[in-house]
Amino acid sequence: MNSFQISAILIQDGITTGAIYALLGMALVLVFAVSRVMFFAQGEFVVYGALSLAWLNTGKVPGTVWLLVGMALLAGLFDALEAHRDRDYRQIGRIALTNVVAPLALAALTVWAASSQLPFFFQCLIALIIVTALGPLIYRLVYQPMANASILVLLIVSVGIHFVLVSFSLIFFGVEGYRTPVFWDGSISLGWLRMNGQNVIVVAVTTLLIIALAVVFNRTLWGKALRAAASNNVGARLLAISVSFSGKLSFTIAAFIGALCGMLIAPIVTIYYDSGLLIGLKGFVASIFGGLVSYPMTLVGALGIGIVESFSSFKASAYKEAIVFLLVVPVLLWLSLRSGTHEEDH
Repeated sequence: MNSFQISAILIQDGITTGAIYALLGMALVLVFAVSRVMFFAQGEFVVYGALSLAWLNTGKVPGTVWLLVGMALLAGLFDALEAHRDRDYRQIGRIALTNVVAPLALAALTVWAASSQLPFFFQCLIALIIVTALGPLIYRLVYQPMANASILVLLIVSVGIHFVLVSFSLIFFGVEGYRTPVFWDGSISLGWLRMNGQNVIVVAVTTLLIIALAVVFNRTLWGKALRAAASNNVGARLLAISVSFSGKLSFTIAAFIGALCGMLIAPIVTIYYDSGLLIGLKGFVASIFGGLVSYPMTLVGALGIGIVESFSSFKASAYKEAIVFLLVVPVLLWLSLRSGTHEEDH
């Protein structure tokens, strides 16, 4: 095998990992644009998605579903107290349905699914629903009460949320690593280049999801509300766009993307309870390439990070993480020189 063939294979692997970083980076950009939260715990959604699926696949009930039930009940209590304070008792039925009945029904479905060994697709669907539902609950319980806090305070809280979720992950799944079955064990041959079926699935799903997000943001009412809240929170309020709803929706999308990424990479790499830190940080590095505002630049940065990481693993595997994170330095310097210094806009 000559050097050109080796380079082509490394680029293929880099594009696969870069696609995952692109999704995570875009989720971070969305959350920051809407809520001003630099959500360092994004990688924990990846871990929760992968390990919840792995446990369902082995016939065990993932602890994430009990975390969901507890958070939903607590959020329901807060919402009920708020409705009582505002004398808006019409909300009680909705609160009971969304925060009590639905989580308990999902928990019952998960227990049944773990003992019934459902087809792999349905296991993926249940795990995806569980982790996605955690997103808006985290926003409701943690970030909504402090929506007017400074970016620095929100950043510190995000670091705390990361450690809390890692601790729960250790309790739920232990220190053992897990992998899941591949979605497609075939391959595609392009001349001498052979593309692994799982890599094809990762790139294809990433492409479809990016297209779907573009359609949602540009063609749907919810997407336009998110864009309005991201552009100008004060203007969105004046137009009767609920900022709290936009925040919940952005965290829901971020949790969905994180869980989906975890399911896509779980057949490729072994996932541990604390794997989310490095994965999430690389998504954050990709978002830095876009200045935390540009989705296209985030995509380009993520693909570049994936390719650099792939070549670094081949040439200098001991230093690959340092090489990837060092990429932030010239990018930050360029962004600083381009935009200049300015105080935070309150």
